[in-house]
Amino acid sequence: MNTPRSTCSALFIAIACALSAAQGAGAAAPAKPNILLILSDDHGYADVGFHGCKDIPTPHLDRLAREGVMFSNGYVSHPFCSPTRAGLMTGRYQQRFGHENNPYYDPADPKEGLPISERLLPEFLGQAGYTTGWVGKWHLGAAPQFRPENRGFAETFGFIGGGHRYINWQVNAKVEYTVPIERNGKAEEVTEHLTTVLGREAAAFVQRHPSDPWFLYLAFNAPHTPHEPTEERLARFAAIENMTRRKYAAQVSLMDDAIGETLDAVRGTGQERRTLVFFFSDNGGPISVNGSSNAPLRGAKGDVYDGGVRVPFVVKWPERLTAGRTYDQPVSSLDVFATALGVAGAAMPADRKYDSVNLIPYLTGEKTGAPHDQLFWRTTRKLWAARLGDSKLVRQAGKSDELYNLQSDIGEKTDLRAAQSQEAARLAATLEAWDKELVPPAFAGLIGRENSPKAKKAKNE
Repeated sequence: MNTPRSTCSALFIAIACALSAAQGAGAAAPAKPNILLILSDDHGYADVGFHGCKDIPTPHLDRLAREGVMFSNGYVSHPFCSPTRAGLMTGRYQQRFGHENNPYYDPADPKEGLPISERLLPEFLGQAGYTTGWVGKWHLGAAPQFRPENRGFAETFGFIGGGHRYINWQVNAKVEYTVPIERNGKAEEVTEHLTTVLGREAAAFVQRHPSDPWFLYLAFNAPHTPHEPTEERLARFAAIENMTRRKYAAQVSLMDDAIGETLDAVRGTGQERRTLVFFFSDNGGPISVNGSSNAPLRGAKGDVYDGGVRVPFVVKWPERLTAGRTYDQPVSSLDVFATALGVAGAAMPADRKYDSVNLIPYLTGEKTGAPHDQLFWRTTRKLWAARLGDSKLVRQAGKSDELYNLQSDIGEKTDLRAAQSQEAARLAATLEAWDKELVPPAFAGLIGRENSPKAKKAKNE
């Protein structure tokens, strides 16, 4: 039977329109962005140019802030190293699964590390089609089951412990600060300053992957002690009289250059617009230990005052985010998890409680209000804190609660508990309800070995 010409024409047009629409939809579908997560270590709140630092130039970080979004209330989930990293990698308060201490470095200990019951961000991103890489410091357990190559990272380069020498070390696999630098699990000789090497490795990872989406976790140990800058870099800061801060400044400067090399690689390979970059420190600076400054904040690393947990924090994504802005609502390092999964087109897992929020809709204006109604902190040193809006409650065992308004009192100088007893009680009840959701520490860590020579030496890690 012959089909009428008009029917054929209509059918042809319909098919052509359908194909055109399908092709158009395919062309409009955004490519998955790369995700670059940069972490500094024991970096003071005041010690970046975009927070007004005068004696330590950080041109590459300042450019990142100018081209991205700077967070005036950027927090980490814990005031010292390893627990913050555990929360960062899982999107959950680390006390929910007992990672509340720095693990004791022991490759034979099956408990001292991020519990394998938790799934890490690179596992989910790998399933979403990302090439995953880690460069730098690990500090989430030394036994085989805890290592990065067994937690979702396809390409690895760095050291497994909680800290490392920077130059002129003799490799000793039994001593945490001199363990081998490893590439994909195999020891590799390093002869240059470690910070410079980490920047070069990160840049090389970017250059190896110019097309398919990637996730790179670049975790510096700078400017954590020991201070071992190059002589050339130390000489640049001869005007700083305090020798501890002079060495710290040189360490920060070396790290800034390494970050610059990584960002240059992103630019040079044509990936800048489609790369989402995070930068922040793992906790506040320890001040007397490494010469850092957290001004105008109160406290330091280890404290639950803002000096211990409020950090320099920047996000950049030229494809989606307007540059040169400051975002004032509180955000958390926990939010990297949900944000990364969101931009990767991967669903948030629903098998347990997560504390992470996708920040992108808030930064683009799709969502209004605050990403978090409340933020919490707890340490095994018997310190607690809760922030609800501008109010913050600080609790220390054996002492009366303290209440501060961070909008009017960023330095937490004026205790309002007596004058605002109802507000203090509201925050205390919220903090206690959160605390009941948590579990005891899963491993003793360095805290559980306080009298050992190693723990005394590593007290400030």
